[in-house]
Amino acid sequence: MSLQVEKLEKNMAKLTIETEAAEFEKAVEKAYQQEKKKISIPGFRKGKVPRQMVERMYGKEIFFEEAANIVIPDAYDKAVDECEEEIVSSPKIEVIQIEAGKPFIFTATVALKPEVKLGEYKGVKVEVMDTTVTDEEVDAEINKERENNARNITVDDRPVQDGDMTTLDFEGFVDGVAFEGGKGENYPLTIGSGAFIPGFEEQLVGAKLGEETEVKVTFPEDYQAEHLQGKEAVFKCTVKEIRAKELPELNDEFASDISEFETLAEYREDVKKNLEEKKQKDAKNEKQEAAVKAAVDAAEMEIPDAMLETQQKQMVDEFAQRITMQGIAMEQYMQMTGATYEQMVDRVKPQAEERIRSRLVLEAIAEAEKLEPTEEEYEEELKVMADVYQMEVDKVRDLMGEREKKNILKDLAVRKAAEFIADNAEESRES
Repeated sequence: MSLQVEKLEKNMAKLTIETEAAEFEKAVEKAYQQEKKKISIPGFRKGKVPRQMVERMYGKEIFFEEAANIVIPDAYDKAVDECEEEIVSSPKIEVIQIEAGKPFIFTATVALKPEVKLGEYKGVKVEVMDTTVTDEEVDAEINKERENNARNITVDDRPVQDGDMTTLDFEGFVDGVAFEGGKGENYPLTIGSGAFIPGFEEQLVGAKLGEETEVKVTFPEDYQAEHLQGKEAVFKCTVKEIRAKELPELNDEFASDISEFETLAEYREDVKKNLEEKKQKDAKNEKQEAAVKAAVDAAEMEIPDAMLETQQKQMVDEFAQRITMQGIAMEQYMQMTGATYEQMVDRVKPQAEERIRSRLVLEAIAEAEKLEPTEEEYEEELKVMADVYQMEVDKVRDLMGEREKKNILKDLAVRKAAEFIADNAEESRES
């Protein structure tokens, strides 16, 4: 294989890649072996037609397209490894020469990593959040635990209150006539949940068990059932059951039940400590994000369109993988939302550009400050990956080629650059 690199305008380049005629011939033979079982010619059993006979009937070019598809990926990967320029986009492929007995030649038009002109990145000014934990915040956190440990009790000695969980029968009428879909029996409804039409749940507050209560509402103008849009309706409701949430008492017994501590005071102190740790972690992350953003805003670069398009598609593909893991196919998602793949790609353009700019600036700072990860940091990253993929560390290490290791080291250097900017930032407290 031979490679020629021609630099174009706007950080683009054209790679001309040539493979030997013998290499292309091997690919043609492989294409024939893959396709012959589908070929049927009178006088020959299906899958047994000699290649020469197929080429005589349909032309020597019949297997060329498939052969090109076999040759191009491997040849392009080798060209990327050989190329001294850093390629940052998917290639646009064009076949230049494809003939029997001649070298196979194709071009790959790609984006090259743009040059970054760094601005100020040391001593950038950032606001940092207050990490003080108040008594009110501790109370709120403890009350969440009380809510989580609450039990539901049946109530029969009072009317419905806000927050109650009710079971009710109801039937709706417009102009005195019952309408379709307006009736329900043994329907569970939590008062204040906002599950019903605005105004409905509030009117059930004060309703008594077993007694009919009239609820008057007006359907919204954009209600899903067109024949009810904007109409006034009366619902005749009967509450059949009331259940209320009973919170545990806030005492030492509660603390020992839900934690490792024997007293409420000890539990409360631990809650405060955990909130402080969380706030400090959040503050550190916010500071780093703000410092990186300031450094990125101060830098200058020209991002090639092909690089941006590649990042956009990658982000949508990453989203597709995430929802697939949740059991939703991408086609199903697009049907539900009415969005096309192209529309989704277009929507993520601002985020894609921000991601590229941040990455390029951090790589440039890592290079300028000679921030390189240690072997220990690389090994630690392999351990993290091994935990994620539930594999042995040695197995992960064996799977790492030179390109994969290079990418991991670059990711670690980028993290060090982000930490470097944050460590050297000038802090001011939020007012």
